[in-house]
Amino acid sequence: MQAPNPSPLDSARERFRADLVDAGLLIPTAVPGLYGRSGVLESIIDAVDARIRRAGAGAHGSTARVLRFPPVYPREAFDRTDYIASFPNLTGSVATFRGDDRAHAELLATRAEGGDWDHFLEPAGTMLVSAACHPAYPTLTGTLPEEGALLDVYGYCFRHEPAIDPARLQAFRMHEFVRVGTPEQARAHRESWLPRALSVLTELGLDAVAAPANDPFFGRAGRMLASNQRTAELKTELLVRLYGDLDEGTAVVSCNSHQDHFGSAFGIDTADGAVAHSACVGFGMERIALAMLRTHGLSVEHWPAPQRALLAVG
Repeated sequence: MQAPNPSPLDSARERFRADLVDAGLLIPTAVPGLYGRSGVLESIIDAVDARIRRAGAGAHGSTARVLRFPPVYPREAFDRTDYIASFPNLTGSVATFRGDDRAHAELLATRAEGGDWDHFLEPAGTMLVSAACHPAYPTLTGTLPEEGALLDVYGYCFRHEPAIDPARLQAFRMHEFVRVGTPEQARAHRESWLPRALSVLTELGLDAVAAPANDPFFGRAGRMLASNQRTAELKTELLVRLYGDLDEGTAVVSCNSHQDHFGSAFGIDTADGAVAHSACVGFGMERIALAMLRTHGLSVEHWPAPQRALLAVG
């Protein structure tokens, strides 16, 4: 049976992916949405991150606490985020072998026969990080100072979304600035970052627009959560059109209000004893770099002068 013709949008995504691979910027693997990165792409990401860090340094009266976590964290902390209830289809867990010599021999025999050996592995008690800020909340359990907490978190995230779109990766990096404190502190953090993040993208030569959004909650109950999130204006994304008018744009930055979700889940209180609220702005590092390549071309030597200067390219 002949496969249906791809949509114009899917064709555009596939062409962009092929161009990136042909240019050596992305190194494909056997898994859709999982790539290696070239030195050139990493240099773009590093330059973008330097600009984001400068924006973060000038955004607050106090210095953010810098936190960097590995891409896995304890299952117990993951459970408390309630991520599995809303996004089970995006979740990734770590499994390992805990058997004895006999079980190992059985595993090897099954493998030699071409069989499925996954059932020989057991949960390791760790999960792949779904959002860069998630491992940070357990560090705040207890009572916050009056000024609350300001965090600078950067790291790899995993979401099981195999796709042909090179901007939709299964493993990607987020740089987040998180504020935890009173509702007013969290709200001010989110609102102040919207114009600041737009300014960063403008300096990178990207034409971005802000749009209300919702997370891709799973199932029937998830559709209600998504509707409530939009109604309460808890999530705003900054979109760049990578594929012209074929879609509404690709989110490269997300500004989010969590209300008291993480404060309640991790026992974080404000100085006056109330449950803490939180908000974050998250920059998608690979997406921003890919948007620059899509906008300015795949050869950084031919980029506009302001963007070449960011990369120190002559």
